[in-house]
Amino acid sequence: MNESSIKVSAVVIAYNDEPNMRACLESLSWADELIVVDSHSTDMTAEISREFTDQVYQNDFVGFGKLRNEATAYATHDWVFSLDTDERATPEIRDEIRRTLEQGPKADAYFVPRRNYFLGRWIRRSGWYPDYRQPQLFHTGRMRYREDLVHETYILDGTIGYLREHVDQYPFRNIDQYLMKMDRYSSLRAMEMVKQNKPFHWHQLVTHPVFTFFKMFILRKGFLDRKPGLILAGLYAYYTFVKYAKLWEIARKPLESTD
Repeated sequence: MNESSIKVSAVVIAYNDEPNMRACLESLSWADELIVVDSHSTDMTAEISREFTDQVYQNDFVGFGKLRNEATAYATHDWVFSLDTDERATPEIRDEIRRTLEQGPKADAYFVPRRNYFLGRWIRRSGWYPDYRQPQLFHTGRMRYREDLVHETYILDGTIGYLREHVDQYPFRNIDQYLMKMDRYSSLRAMEMVKQNKPFHWHQLVTHPVFTFFKMFILRKGFLDRKPGLILAGLYAYYTFVKYAKLWEIARKPLESTD
């Protein structure tokens, strides 16, 4: 349990990630409260979660931003530590969170650096380190998520801080899982772009994937990550191509319906 007078609610959102659940939740055994919000998984995600906490809720998925806000609303403590199922809270970040809260937090929300592992190694370059998502430690009265479908951002009424220690992330077990995630995320991102009235231009199918590869492999020195860096740059370029192809497909459907 957390020895700080300020208690922490650990919050995890989940969907069909049985292979990751146990390691993720074990890494949060120190939290004062553990909450899992599942979106009707068809594997053992919910059952494994109940081995660690009675607070397992089922919420429909209508976008990551809204789901994160719904998950945060279940927390009974003012401070939340958000962890995804493919992430692990290291002992070092656990201790830093405890120290930060014991000493009196100097900020209202904190970014946490992530070490990403792919194809058996820590990816130190390629734009993957240091890697931050939304603030992962935050005061619930000061921060909420924008309700975007994917790549959600946040709204903060307060100050931002940065923790030094890491969360470990294993975003893709293998290339097959990357492709499965890519299919889902590219669809969500294409729908988000349509919602934002972003137009499609044919050159995006060429220029954006090429630039993505160049940025990751050359500008962000992915070539120093050797073969995993090359594969990663190629996969991200492919994701970018598919995202814009889906944007074109969605955008032309109203035109087809008028034919």
